[in-house]
Amino acid sequence: MILVTGGLGFIGTHTVRALLDLGEDCVVVQRRARDLPAFLDESRVAVEQADITDRDALPSIGRRHAITGIVHLAGSYPWPPVPDAPVEATRRALDGLLNIAQSAQEWGVRRLGVASTIGVYFGAGHDGPLREDAPLPMSAPVSIPTFKKVGELLGGFLADTTGVDIVDYRVSGTWGPLGHRDPFFAGPALVHAAARGTVPDLSHLVAPAFAEDGLDLNYVKDTGRAIALLQLAETLKHRTYNVGSGRVTTNAQLVEAIRTVVPDARIDLPEGGTAPHMVLDTSRLREDTGYRPDYDTERAAADYIAWLRAGHAN
Repeated sequence: MILVTGGLGFIGTHTVRALLDLGEDCVVVQRRARDLPAFLDESRVAVEQADITDRDALPSIGRRHAITGIVHLAGSYPWPPVPDAPVEATRRALDGLLNIAQSAQEWGVRRLGVASTIGVYFGAGHDGPLREDAPLPMSAPVSIPTFKKVGELLGGFLADTTGVDIVDYRVSGTWGPLGHRDPFFAGPALVHAAARGTVPDLSHLVAPAFAEDGLDLNYVKDTGRAIALLQLAETLKHRTYNVGSGRVTTNAQLVEAIRTVVPDARIDLPEGGTAPHMVLDTSRLREDTGYRPDYDTERAAADYIAWLRAGHAN
C-alpha cells in the first residue's frame, strides 16, 4: 500500500489513479477534508486527514495501514511567500519533509519519492534539454525552487544516513483536470477560457504571456503515471529524475491545439517572447521505467476541454 501526501490534490489525485491502475492500493493524507473524486475506487483508497507538519499525527497512520512506499506531493514550501512570518513558514515547510522521512524510516518503506520542480534549473543555462546532472545555481528567483533545492540536498543526506531509498522527481509544467491557474504559464487559463467561451484572464501570471513563450508541458495524467512508475520500479539507478514530456510546447502551439476543439476560441496572444524554453531531458525516466507520454498537445487539450464541459469546476 502506497501512502501519497497531498493525494487528493492536483497531481496527487492523478498519481493515485495511476497507482491503482498499476495494482497498488493507496492511503492519501490531506490536511483539509476533501471528497474522493468519482474516478478513484473508494474501496482501494483510504483517506486520512492529518497535517504532516505535526509529527504526532503520523505514527497512528502507520499502525492502521501496511505502508510499503511513500509519494510526498504535499506542498513543502511557503507559497505565496509569508513576509510577516518567514521563519515560522520556513519551519513548517521543512517539518513536513522531515516528518515524512522519519516515518519512512520507522515504517521500513522501500522507497520515498519527493516532488521537486523544473524550477531548480532556473539560471542553469538552456542550451538543449536539461539533464539531472547539470550544475544548479545556488540562488533562485522565487520560493518554490529555493525550497525544492534545499529538499533535494536534505533528501540526499537522509538517504545516505537512514537507508531509505529517497528519490526526487523534478516535475515540469503540468496541466489538466483538477488543475488551477498557474502563475508561471498561461495554458490552464487559455483552456478554461475556451471551454467557457470567454476571454482569458491572465492577470495572475508573474510575467506577460506571448505566443512564442514555451515550456516543457506535461499533461497531468502522464505526470501521475510517470510518478507511479518511478515509485513502483523494482530498481532505480538514480536519485533524481526529470518528469516531463521531453519537448517544448509554445503558447502558439497550445492555442492551435485548443482551436481544433473550439475553433472560435478568443485566446489570441501577442507575438513575441524572449524567455528561453526550458525542456527536460527524460532519458533516465524512459530508460529506468519504460515511460512514454500518452498525450500530445492536441489530445491533451481535447481531453481537458471535455472534462470542463462535463461540468467539473477545474
